[in-house]
Amino acid sequence: MFKSSSASEPYSKSLKPASRRQFNQFSTIASHIRRRPYLLLLLLPLLFLIPHYHKTPKVVIILAANEGGGVQRWKTPQEWSVERSSIANKRDYAERHGYVLSIKDTALKRRYSHEWREGWEKADILKQTMRQYPQAEWFWWLDLHTFIMEPDISLEEYLLKDLESRTYRDLSYWNPLRIVVDSPYVDVKNSPVDMIMAQDCGGFNLGSFLVRRSPWTDMLLDLWWDPVLYEQMHMSWEHKEQDCLETLYSSQPWIRERIGFVPLRAINSFPPGACADQKDDPQFFYNEKDRDFLVNMAGCNFGDRSCWNEYDHYRNLQKRLNSRNRWWWLPGWFK
Repeated sequence: MFKSSSASEPYSKSLKPASRRQFNQFSTIASHIRRRPYLLLLLLPLLFLIPHYHKTPKVVIILAANEGGGVQRWKTPQEWSVERSSIANKRDYAERHGYVLSIKDTALKRRYSHEWREGWEKADILKQTMRQYPQAEWFWWLDLHTFIMEPDISLEEYLLKDLESRTYRDLSYWNPLRIVVDSPYVDVKNSPVDMIMAQDCGGFNLGSFLVRRSPWTDMLLDLWWDPVLYEQMHMSWEHKEQDCLETLYSSQPWIRERIGFVPLRAINSFPPGACADQKDDPQFFYNEKDRDFLVNMAGCNFGDRSCWNEYDHYRNLQKRLNSRNRWWWLPGWFK
Protein backbone atom coordinates (compact mmCIF):
# COMPACT_ATOMS: atom_id res chain seq x y z
CA MET A 1 0.00 0.00 0.00
CA PHE A 2 1.36 3.38 -0.98
CA LYS A 3 1.46 6.23 1.53
CA SER A 4 0.98 9.80 0.44
CA SER A 5 3.71 12.17 1.54
CA SER A 6 2.72 14.92 3.95
CA ALA A 7 3.79 18.54 3.62
CA SER A 8 6.29 18.16 6.45
CA GLU A 9 7.86 15.02 5.02
CA PRO A 10 11.22 15.61 3.29
CA TYR A 11 10.95 15.48 -0.44
CA SER A 12 13.88 13.06 -0.61
CA LYS A 13 11.81 10.47 1.27
CA SER A 14 8.76 10.62 -0.97
CA LEU A 15 8.93 10.64 -4.77
CA LYS A 16 12.20 12.41 -5.45
CA PRO A 17 14.04 10.86 -8.44
CA ALA A 18 17.33 9.08 -7.87
CA SER A 19 20.41 11.24 -8.15
CA ARG A 20 22.84 11.08 -11.08
CA ARG A 21 25.39 9.49 -8.74
CA GLN A 22 23.01 6.63 -7.97
CA PHE A 23 22.40 6.06 -11.69
CA ASN A 24 26.15 5.94 -12.27
CA GLN A 25 26.55 3.30 -9.57
CA PHE A 26 23.83 1.15 -11.11
CA SER A 27 25.40 1.55 -14.54
CA THR A 28 28.79 0.42 -13.22
CA ILE A 29 27.31 -2.68 -11.61
CA ALA A 30 25.40 -3.54 -14.80
CA SER A 31 28.53 -3.23 -16.92
CA HIS A 32 30.43 -5.59 -14.60
CA ILE A 33 27.67 -8.18 -14.92
CA ARG A 34 27.59 -7.87 -18.71
CA ARG A 35 31.34 -8.50 -18.92
CA ARG A 36 31.25 -11.30 -16.36
CA PRO A 37 27.89 -13.14 -16.61
CA TYR A 38 28.97 -15.70 -14.04
CA LEU A 39 28.69 -12.96 -11.39
CA LEU A 40 24.92 -13.13 -11.82
CA LEU A 41 24.97 -16.81 -10.85
CA LEU A 42 26.92 -15.93 -7.72
CA LEU A 43 24.50 -13.17 -6.78
CA LEU A 44 21.28 -15.11 -7.31
CA PRO A 45 21.53 -17.15 -4.07
CA LEU A 46 21.79 -13.90 -2.14
CA LEU A 47 18.31 -12.94 -3.32
CA PHE A 48 16.96 -15.91 -1.37
CA LEU A 49 19.30 -15.72 1.62
CA ILE A 50 19.26 -12.01 2.43
CA PRO A 51 15.50 -11.72 3.24
CA HIS A 52 15.77 -14.55 5.78
CA TYR A 53 19.17 -13.77 7.25
CA HIS A 54 18.08 -10.89 9.48
CA LYS A 55 14.59 -12.15 10.16
CA THR A 56 13.85 -13.04 13.75
CA PRO A 57 11.41 -15.96 13.89
CA LYS A 58 8.54 -15.73 16.33
CA VAL A 59 7.89 -19.48 16.26
CA VAL A 60 10.34 -22.38 16.28
CA ILE A 61 8.93 -25.79 15.37
CA ILE A 62 10.79 -28.59 17.15
CA LEU A 63 10.42 -31.92 15.37
CA ALA A 64 11.55 -35.04 17.19
CA ALA A 65 13.21 -37.32 14.66
CA ASN A 66 16.17 -39.61 14.17
CA GLU A 67 17.55 -38.85 10.75
CA GLY A 68 20.73 -40.83 11.29
CA GLY A 69 19.22 -44.29 11.36
CA GLY A 70 17.84 -46.85 13.75
CA VAL A 71 18.64 -46.78 17.44
CA GLN A 72 18.19 -50.40 18.45
CA ARG A 73 17.34 -51.84 15.03
CA TRP A 74 17.46 -50.92 11.36
CA LYS A 75 14.69 -48.76 9.97
CA THR A 76 12.40 -50.23 7.37
CA PRO A 77 11.80 -48.45 4.03
CA GLN A 78 8.34 -47.52 5.27
CA GLU A 79 9.83 -45.87 8.37
CA TRP A 80 12.24 -43.87 6.24
CA SER A 81 9.34 -42.77 4.04
CA VAL A 82 7.25 -41.65 7.02
CA GLU A 83 10.17 -39.71 8.46
CA ARG A 84 10.90 -37.92 5.19
CA SER A 85 7.22 -37.06 4.72
CA SER A 86 6.95 -35.72 8.26
CA ILE A 87 10.03 -33.54 7.88
CA ALA A 88 8.87 -32.23 4.49
CA ASN A 89 5.44 -31.41 5.95
CA LYS A 90 6.90 -29.34 8.79
CA ARG A 91 9.53 -27.69 6.59
CA ASP A 92 6.89 -26.59 4.08
CA TYR A 93 4.73 -25.15 6.86
CA ALA A 94 7.66 -23.30 8.44
CA GLU A 95 8.71 -21.77 5.11
CA ARG A 96 5.15 -20.63 4.33
CA HIS A 97 4.86 -18.63 7.54
CA GLY A 98 8.42 -17.53 8.30
CA TYR A 99 9.02 -19.98 11.15
CA VAL A 100 12.13 -22.00 11.91
CA LEU A 101 12.15 -25.79 11.79
CA SER A 102 14.58 -27.36 14.26
CA ILE A 103 14.96 -31.11 13.82
CA LYS A 104 16.18 -32.75 17.00
CA ASP A 105 17.71 -36.21 17.07
CA THR A 106 16.06 -38.33 19.75
CA ALA A 107 18.46 -41.23 19.54
CA LEU A 108 19.48 -42.74 22.85
CA LYS A 109 21.84 -40.54 24.84
CA ARG A 110 23.75 -41.17 28.01
CA ARG A 111 22.81 -38.07 29.96
CA TYR A 112 24.16 -39.71 33.10
CA SER A 113 26.78 -42.37 33.63
CA HIS A 114 24.54 -45.12 34.97
CA GLU A 115 21.31 -45.14 32.97
CA TRP A 116 19.55 -44.30 29.71
CA ARG A 117 17.11 -41.42 29.81
CA GLU A 118 15.23 -42.33 26.66
CA GLY A 119 11.73 -40.86 26.44
CA TRP A 120 12.60 -38.14 28.94
CA GLU A 121 14.32 -35.70 26.64
CA LYS A 122 11.59 -33.20 25.71
CA ALA A 123 12.30 -30.73 28.51
CA ASP A 124 16.03 -30.92 27.87
CA ILE A 125 15.61 -30.39 24.11
CA LEU A 126 13.31 -27.43 24.73
CA LYS A 127 15.95 -25.84 26.95
CA GLN A 128 18.62 -26.41 24.31
CA THR A 129 16.46 -24.96 21.52
CA MET A 130 15.62 -21.86 23.54
CA ARG A 131 19.33 -21.21 23.93
CA GLN A 132 19.83 -21.82 20.21
CA TYR A 133 17.13 -19.28 19.22
CA PRO A 134 17.30 -16.58 21.91
CA GLN A 135 14.99 -14.16 20.05
CA ALA A 136 12.12 -16.58 19.35
CA GLU A 137 8.97 -16.32 21.44
CA TRP A 138 7.06 -19.59 20.92
CA PHE A 139 8.36 -23.15 20.63
CA TRP A 140 6.06 -25.80 19.16
CA TRP A 141 7.00 -29.39 19.94
CA LEU A 142 5.81 -32.01 17.43
CA ASP A 143 6.33 -35.75 17.55
CA LEU A 144 7.44 -37.44 14.36
CA HIS A 145 4.08 -39.09 13.61
CA THR A 146 2.20 -35.80 13.31
CA PHE A 147 0.97 -34.18 10.11
CA ILE A 148 -0.20 -30.59 9.61
CA MET A 149 -3.42 -30.79 7.64
CA GLU A 150 -4.09 -27.07 7.10
CA PRO A 151 -0.74 -25.59 5.96
CA ASP A 152 -2.19 -22.26 4.85
CA ILE A 153 -3.26 -21.28 8.37
CA SER A 154 -0.57 -19.61 10.51
CA LEU A 155 -0.30 -20.28 14.23
CA GLU A 156 -0.86 -16.60 14.93
CA GLU A 157 -4.14 -16.53 13.04
CA TYR A 158 -5.27 -19.91 14.30
CA LEU A 159 -4.34 -19.75 17.96
CA LEU A 160 -1.73 -17.33 19.30
CA LYS A 161 -3.33 -13.95 18.65
CA ASP A 162 -6.25 -14.56 21.03
CA LEU A 163 -5.17 -17.13 23.59
CA GLU A 164 -7.53 -16.08 26.33
CA SER A 165 -10.63 -16.85 24.28
CA ARG A 166 -9.21 -19.98 22.63
CA THR A 167 -7.96 -21.79 25.72
CA TYR A 168 -9.56 -22.89 28.96
CA ARG A 169 -7.56 -22.50 32.15
CA ASP A 170 -8.62 -25.46 34.27
CA LEU A 171 -9.73 -29.07 33.81
CA SER A 172 -13.47 -28.48 34.02
CA TYR A 173 -13.86 -29.10 30.27
CA TRP A 174 -12.18 -32.52 30.28
CA ASN A 175 -10.49 -34.25 33.22
CA PRO A 176 -9.79 -37.95 32.55
CA LEU A 177 -7.30 -38.16 35.42
CA ARG A 178 -9.78 -36.64 37.86
CA ILE A 179 -7.27 -34.12 39.12
CA VAL A 180 -8.69 -31.77 41.75
CA VAL A 181 -9.78 -28.71 39.77
CA ASP A 182 -10.00 -26.01 42.43
CA SER A 183 -6.89 -24.60 44.07
CA PRO A 184 -7.01 -21.59 46.44
CA TYR A 185 -3.50 -20.50 45.44
CA VAL A 186 -4.04 -20.28 41.67
CA ASP A 187 -4.69 -16.96 39.92
CA VAL A 188 -5.39 -17.54 36.23
CA LYS A 189 -7.25 -14.26 35.74
CA ASN A 190 -4.09 -12.21 36.03
CA SER A 191 -1.66 -14.73 34.54
CA PRO A 192 -0.83 -15.08 30.83
CA VAL A 193 -0.76 -18.39 28.99
CA ASP A 194 2.81 -19.67 28.65
CA MET A 195 2.04 -23.29 27.77
CA ILE A 196 -0.66 -24.69 25.47
CA MET A 197 -1.56 -28.36 25.40
CA ALA A 198 -4.44 -30.79 25.03
CA GLN A 199 -5.67 -33.90 26.80
CA ASP A 200 -6.57 -37.24 25.25
CA CYS A 201 -8.47 -40.16 26.70
CA GLY A 202 -5.58 -40.94 29.09
CA GLY A 203 -4.51 -37.50 30.28
CA PHE A 204 -2.04 -34.85 29.12
CA ASN A 205 -0.87 -35.28 25.53
CA LEU A 206 2.64 -34.13 24.67
CA GLY A 207 2.66 -35.11 21.00
CA SER A 208 1.90 -31.50 20.07
CA PHE A 209 2.22 -28.64 22.55
CA LEU A 210 3.57 -25.09 22.70
CA VAL A 211 5.56 -23.14 25.27
CA ARG A 212 6.33 -19.43 25.36
CA ARG A 213 9.70 -18.08 26.45
CA SER A 214 9.32 -16.69 29.98
CA PRO A 215 10.82 -17.00 33.48
CA TRP A 216 7.88 -19.31 34.31
CA THR A 217 8.82 -21.61 31.43
CA ASP A 218 12.45 -21.65 32.55
CA MET A 219 11.44 -22.75 36.04
CA LEU A 220 9.05 -25.38 34.71
CA LEU A 221 11.65 -26.92 32.39
CA ASP A 222 14.27 -26.97 35.16
CA LEU A 223 11.89 -28.80 37.46
CA TRP A 224 10.58 -31.07 34.71
CA TRP A 225 14.11 -32.17 33.85
CA ASP A 226 15.30 -32.40 37.47
CA PRO A 227 17.29 -35.63 37.86
CA VAL A 228 15.99 -36.01 41.42
CA LEU A 229 12.45 -36.56 40.14
CA TYR A 230 13.72 -38.92 37.49
CA GLU A 231 15.83 -40.97 39.90
CA GLN A 232 12.92 -41.42 42.27
CA MET A 233 10.10 -42.12 39.83
CA HIS A 234 11.40 -43.27 36.44
CA MET A 235 10.49 -46.89 37.19
CA SER A 236 6.99 -45.97 38.39
CA TRP A 237 5.97 -43.40 35.80
CA GLU A 238 4.98 -45.47 32.78
CA HIS A 239 4.56 -42.44 30.51
CA LYS A 240 7.69 -40.72 31.81
CA GLU A 241 7.56 -37.00 30.95
CA GLN A 242 3.79 -37.01 30.71
CA ASP A 243 3.34 -38.56 34.17
CA CYS A 244 5.91 -36.15 35.56
CA LEU A 245 4.08 -33.08 34.21
CA GLU A 246 0.72 -34.40 35.42
CA THR A 247 2.18 -34.86 38.90
CA LEU A 248 3.68 -31.37 38.91
CA TYR A 249 0.39 -29.87 37.73
CA SER A 250 -1.47 -31.71 40.51
CA SER A 251 0.90 -30.72 43.31
CA GLN A 252 2.33 -27.30 42.36
CA PRO A 253 -0.26 -24.49 42.13
CA TRP A 254 2.16 -22.07 40.42
CA ILE A 255 2.39 -24.43 37.45
CA ARG A 256 -1.37 -24.33 36.92
CA GLU A 257 -1.46 -20.56 36.59
CA ARG A 258 0.05 -20.33 33.11
CA ILE A 259 -1.14 -23.48 31.37
CA GLY A 260 -3.92 -23.14 28.82
CA PHE A 261 -5.77 -26.19 27.50
CA VAL A 262 -7.41 -26.64 24.11
CA PRO A 263 -9.60 -29.50 22.86
CA LEU A 264 -7.56 -32.40 21.57
CA ARG A 265 -8.74 -31.94 17.99
CA ALA A 266 -7.55 -28.34 17.99
CA ILE A 267 -3.86 -29.28 17.81
CA ASN A 268 -3.67 -33.06 18.12
CA SER A 269 -6.48 -35.02 16.40
CA PHE A 270 -6.22 -38.79 16.53
CA PRO A 271 -6.85 -41.21 13.67
CA PRO A 272 -9.17 -44.21 14.12
CA GLY A 273 -7.33 -46.82 16.16
CA ALA A 274 -6.04 -44.52 18.90
CA CYS A 275 -7.95 -44.34 22.18
CA ALA A 276 -9.47 -47.72 21.36
CA ASP A 277 -11.47 -47.81 24.58
CA GLN A 278 -13.36 -44.69 23.49
CA LYS A 279 -13.41 -45.22 19.74
CA ASP A 280 -16.96 -43.84 19.47
CA ASP A 281 -16.20 -40.53 21.18
CA PRO A 282 -15.92 -37.85 18.45
CA GLN A 283 -13.91 -35.42 20.59
CA PHE A 284 -10.70 -37.35 19.95
CA PHE A 285 -10.71 -38.25 16.26
CA TYR A 286 -9.90 -36.33 13.11
CA ASN A 287 -12.95 -34.92 11.35
CA GLU A 288 -12.60 -34.11 7.67
CA LYS A 289 -15.68 -31.87 7.65
CA ASP A 290 -14.32 -29.71 10.48
CA ARG A 291 -10.90 -29.55 8.81
CA ASP A 292 -8.93 -30.25 11.97
CA PHE A 293 -5.58 -28.49 12.02
CA LEU A 294 -3.25 -31.41 12.77
CA VAL A 295 -3.47 -35.18 13.06
CA ASN A 296 -1.26 -37.19 15.41
CA MET A 297 -0.90 -40.85 14.50
CA ALA A 298 0.15 -41.76 18.03
CA GLY A 299 0.72 -45.47 18.56
CA CYS A 300 0.63 -46.26 14.84
CA ASN A 301 3.59 -48.63 15.23
CA PHE A 302 1.73 -50.93 17.61
CA GLY A 303 -0.84 -53.66 17.00
CA ASP A 304 -2.55 -53.92 13.63
CA ARG A 305 -1.96 -50.27 12.70
CA SER A 306 0.56 -49.13 10.09
CA CYS A 307 2.33 -45.77 10.33
CA TRP A 308 3.06 -45.82 6.62
CA ASN A 309 -0.56 -46.52 5.63
CA GLU A 310 -1.92 -43.87 7.96
CA TYR A 311 0.63 -41.29 6.88
CA ASP A 312 -0.05 -42.00 3.21
CA HIS A 313 -3.79 -41.61 3.82
CA TYR A 314 -3.54 -38.24 5.55
CA ARG A 315 -0.92 -36.91 3.15
CA ASN A 316 -3.20 -37.63 0.19
CA LEU A 317 -6.21 -36.28 2.08
CA GLN A 318 -4.39 -33.04 2.84
CA LYS A 319 -3.56 -32.57 -0.84
CA ARG A 320 -7.15 -33.23 -1.88
CA LEU A 321 -8.69 -30.90 0.72
CA ASN A 322 -6.32 -28.02 0.05
CA SER A 323 -6.57 -28.32 -3.72
CA ARG A 324 -10.27 -27.44 -3.53
CA ASN A 325 -10.00 -24.19 -1.65
CA ARG A 326 -7.10 -21.85 -1.02
CA TRP A 327 -8.89 -19.35 1.19
CA TRP A 328 -8.14 -18.58 4.85
CA TRP A 329 -10.62 -19.70 7.45
CA LEU A 330 -10.62 -21.18 10.92
CA PRO A 331 -11.84 -24.70 11.73
CA GLY A 332 -14.98 -25.11 13.79
CA TRP A 333 -13.14 -25.19 17.11
CA PHE A 334 -12.34 -21.50 17.12
CA LYS A 335 -15.18 -19.95 15.14
